[in-house]
Amino acid sequence: MSAIEKFAFFMRFLAPPARSPDTPGGFVSIERGRKLFTDTGCALCHTPTLNTGNSAVAALRNQPANLFSDLLVHDMGPGLADGITQGQAGPREFRTAPLWGLGQRLFFLHDGRTSDLREAIRAHRSGSVLTFNASEGNAVVRNFNALQDGQKQDLLNFLRSL
Repeated sequence: MSAIEKFAFFMRFLAPPARSPDTPGGFVSIERGRKLFTDTGCALCHTPTLNTGNSAVAALRNQPANLFSDLLVHDMGPGLADGITQGQAGPREFRTAPLWGLGQRLFFLHDGRTSDLREAIRAHRSGSVLTFNASEGNAVVRNFNALQDGQKQDLLNFLRSL
């Protein structure tokens, strides 16, 4: 087996990042944040759980994967656009990044442009329906912005627990 095949094998069977049930903010805050994650609309694209397909490897067959991604390409508007076209995806379109392991990351968004999680959320909003360049995340960011400060903190605690 080549080194590349060994690495691919290793990565295929690597365990997913472990969530924290109580850090940061405590269990109750994280659970409130989990509900707000869905209620605000974040889970529409950052789908909490997908199931694996019919793998030839029994251990990987039809297993839940808590990616927090739908793995689809979305138009994120001019604010996140990077000027790069990849395949059929234009410079404003991105595959939903999995959020698992987010609590262990230092930088956020596809290009690592911020270390501030609130700023990463705000960056999902740009453009306008009036100019036909609205981000698909605009309504969700409006919902997040409408939360009370304590609710925002609960949602952030949930994200950092991933």
